[in-house]
Amino acid sequence: MDESLFHEFPEVSPKQWKLKIQYDLKGAEYTTLLHKTPEGIDIKPFYTKEDYPENTPLMPSRWHITQPVYVAKESAASKKITDSLQRGAESILVTIPSESILLDEFEASLSEANAPIIVNPQFLSLDYLQKLDQFASRHSASVIVLNDPISKLARSGNWYQNKNSDLEIVRDILSKQLHLNSGISIDASLYHNAGATAVQEIAYAIAHAHEYLALSSGKHTFTFQVAIGPNYFMEIAKLRALRIVWQALANEYTNSRECIILAQPGIRNKTLYDYNVNLLRSTTECMSAILGGANYVSNLPYDSIYHKYNEFSDRIARNQLLILKHESYFDKVENPADGAYYIESLTDQLASKALELFKSIENGGGFLTQLKEHTIQRKTKESARASQEDFNTGRQILIGTNQYPNPQDRMKDSLELYPFVKTDKRKTLIEPIIERRLSEIMEQERLATE
Repeated sequence: MDESLFHEFPEVSPKQWKLKIQYDLKGAEYTTLLHKTPEGIDIKPFYTKEDYPENTPLMPSRWHITQPVYVAKESAASKKITDSLQRGAESILVTIPSESILLDEFEASLSEANAPIIVNPQFLSLDYLQKLDQFASRHSASVIVLNDPISKLARSGNWYQNKNSDLEIVRDILSKQLHLNSGISIDASLYHNAGATAVQEIAYAIAHAHEYLALSSGKHTFTFQVAIGPNYFMEIAKLRALRIVWQALANEYTNSRECIILAQPGIRNKTLYDYNVNLLRSTTECMSAILGGANYVSNLPYDSIYHKYNEFSDRIARNQLLILKHESYFDKVENPADGAYYIESLTDQLASKALELFKSIENGGGFLTQLKEHTIQRKTKESARASQEDFNTGRQILIGTNQYPNPQDRMKDSLELYPFVKTDKRKTLIEPIIERRLSEIMEQERLATE
């Protein structure tokens, strides 16, 4: 760019902008325009190069449209994998419910995919991991495995087996020379969907990861599963800040690598009534994930909270990402948020606050200790109550639910899945962290009066 073109436009300092704003406000204080977020960050009416931080994250060069596949039957999963890749998916997220699922039965479809494969086993098994590693070696495949026993503890209140056994398996995974891109993950989506703030999400995710890093000094790449919310710019900054804080931690472990981020729209703001609005919500959330630098983006079907899997909504979810990539050209610019003063300032503040909270967690004994003492649960519930109050009083708006509802909307006969928090009375080691949508109570009241 020829900077001489701008010589006739003198620079305007932040002080001059503030004076101009105060003049236009007819004497009112500039601070009346500041908005404080739940993270404790003041959102200003303007940002300049003085807000540009020195520390910016290293970003991936591309993102992948990721198709989730649940393996109930190997033959059906194999067909869906092949079909999804033919229809534009660029990577596959395979959820395997049990060790009885035979990898051999759908290995052919995976090997023919020539695409990155993310495996989400709903169990913890070193033997199964070794089979996946052998698959990666045989086919020179890019394979990520989402092993995360701490998430199992946080989500359900119990380990897979017990603390010693589960963490010993993690230690074994970290000690092996694997062909996998990543064998350990951190499911940070739980904290978002339970109502945590962006600062808490990052700090909990990093403290969670630190429990694993402390088990080995080897060279490891961790995968972070992250849920994306509706605050567009904050969510972009959240992913960027996560990379910065991770790198600060990883630098203490000289052999650690960059992290991998798998992002998906969160469920907290999704609604049962006027469910088509979920399409708009998930589209902007996927945009935040892409601009924030996620490596893999998996969309959430608009009717997933109350409908079983169906081909229509699954196709629409994938097509949303295809439109963003191939029609909106979200793959043409690397790191498009770089240099945006507002986003960079948010990123820097989120990273600083998250790092401070992470240090507080470590000083309190670490993430597992604070889970055991229910500190993480208590803090998350406090944040969730605040956002719930915002929804209940109309400060947080969900169109079609707490604003502009359609009184003719009927959902009682459309429910194929129970869309509310399920209670399962059982003995647990700790209080589990519960994912809950903002609109659940209002929806239950509407269903009762249909």
